Amino acid sequence: MTVPADRLPGLRGLWHSVSTRIYGPRHGLSGLNFVPGERVAIGAMPVGGEILRLPDHGITHLVVCRARPQRTFSQDYWAAQQVLGRDNVAAAGMWDTGRPKDPGQWADAALFAAQVLQADPDARVLVHCQQGRRRSVMVAYATLRLLGHSESDAARGVIEARPMGRLVPAYRSSIERWLNSRVPAAVDGPPGAHDPTALR
Repeated sequence: MTVPADRLPGLRGLWHSVSTRIYGPRHGLSGLNFVPGERVAIGAMPVGGEILRLPDHGITHLVVCRARPQRTFSQDYWAAQQVLGRDNVAAAGMWDTGRPKDPGQWADAALFAAQVLQADPDARVLVHCQQGRRRSVMVAYATLRLLGHSESDAARGVIEARPMGRLVPAYRSSIERWLNSRVPAAVDGPPGAHDPTALR
């Protein structure tokens, strides 16, 4: 049996290809965009064979910002592991509610992305949710903050990357509260910056 070149093999690969088309991003929101000057990209969930082409964009690691039922239906987390490797994919399991987010839902994923970027100069991380508008923008913002960017620089960067996105105030406040509770302020950095060496 010949497997089509635009999907992963097996029944699971077939289901991923079909389900991401049934329950995928809205028209005009697909694709990914890098934060200017950074190795962090923000995007919508890759649909079908798009997951196979992520390495062509230089993507080495991925963070899926979707709730577990969404990931189970679409099999996007599994598909990313098949393409990039199990150790190179993390999940921020949350719904897009617009309400404050518990760090238990997203902090480990943001730390994963920041640690990868700090440790490997060749790494490029894609952060995606369903539409590439809110949850992915949130986690990308958290990643930039962990890497030492100020609040204003991180906020500007994620919106420049995804102009159709929105840094939801409740999400941003959740990140800043968490950072203030655990990450030492950078001694020589700009106001609001955090020490990128404290990624533990």
